[in-house]
Formats: sequence, C-alpha cells, structure tokens
Amino acid sequence: MTLHPRRPLPAFEPPYLMAVFSSVRGADETGYADTLDRMNEIVAANPGFLGQESAGTPGGLGITVAYFRDHASLARWRQDAEHQAAMEQGRAHWYDSYTLHVATVERSHGFVHHG
Repeated sequence: MTLHPRRPLPAFEPPYLMAVFSSVRGADETGYADTLDRMNEIVAANPGFLGQESAGTPGGLGITVAYFRDHASLARWRQDAEHQAAMEQGRAHWYDSYTLHVATVERSHGFVHHG
C-alpha cells in the first residue's frame, strides 16, 4: 500500500490492537537509525501487522502507533529475538524514558477530502 505522506493510515476493520509507544530519546543515537530500519523490516513481515504511524514534537517526544490484527501477531512482535535485543539497547543507550500502551480498537473510521 502506498501512503500519502500527509495522510493517516486508513481505518481498519475492528477489532484490532494498537500499541502506542511514546518516548524521549537521549543524546546517544549510535546505531539507532540502522536498528530502526531493521525493526521496521521485521515488523512488516509479521502477517498480523497492519501498519504504523509516527510523529514527534519539537521538544523531543516521539510517538509511534503500531496496529496489529490480533494478540498473536502482537505477541510475535514482542517476542522476536531481534526486537528484544533492540529493546535492551534502547533502555541502555537510546531512551531517557518511554511508555507503552496497548489497547483494543473497537471502532475505526476515516475521512479523506478529495476536493
């Protein structure tokens, strides 16, 4: 699916899960970009992965929302060995703080202005 860079992901058929990862990164970004690229490859190969959206504030707060079809696909992502190693690296070097929220989406709809 090709996405317009200024549009959100389309609505998915509920129910599905969303994982909201909010973070503030520290000064050490050594290896972060390469690891992020690899994590994006791994999660995209997960058959239950629906997509993700990321945004950041000028003050340094980053928010990524990842959408998964079911608990099994989210568990595959959480338990992936490379993802677990990246999480350890993040806690040790890249993040000053983070919070993860996981929720079930019960309703979803969207709108795109075509005029």
